[in-house]
Amino acid sequence: MRILPALLFAACLPLANAAEYTIDPAHTYASFEVDHLGFSTQRGQFNRSTGIVEFDPEKKTGRIDISIETASLDTGFELRDDVLRGDDWFKAQDFPYIFFRSQKLIFTDEKLSAVDGVLVMLGESRPMRLEVSRFKCGLNLASRKRGCGADAVGVLHRSEFGLNNGIPFIGDEVRLRVQVEAYLP
Repeated sequence: MRILPALLFAACLPLANAAEYTIDPAHTYASFEVDHLGFSTQRGQFNRSTGIVEFDPEKKTGRIDISIETASLDTGFELRDDVLRGDDWFKAQDFPYIFFRSQKLIFTDEKLSAVDGVLVMLGESRPMRLEVSRFKCGLNLASRKRGCGADAVGVLHRSEFGLNNGIPFIGDEVRLRVQVEAYLP
């Protein structure tokens, strides 16, 4: 019981200076949503990702680098997943990763509200803005580690990356959602 007050006190302390956090792959997912024939929104996710989050709360600076393993694509239907990983779609063998690299963190009223960066997919690089709906840094009481986490969403047009299959029946606009947790080593 003696450790609990110390943990609560440490959780309330602000983070000092810049810190580099390693993305926790068990709590970080990139998921996507795309229109299917106008009937429904199809969803899927990538189950494996790695990267870093660097953040300096005083200077309001940092960077986010996420590598998403293309072969970890999961829509809940194995046959479709195999097709999407194949040569007509994500070409997972030739392009094993999708990358997001931040270029600028954007703050509104002291709160991180967006991240401008570059999305690299299928050898194509395009600017992308991720709108941040939740962002928190502090002590994770369960793991007793300092970390940062966020929920973010952005929109891309898959045709800009050469993914033209099925347009217009399968939507060109794709909503990318990223839930990330990263912790000090």
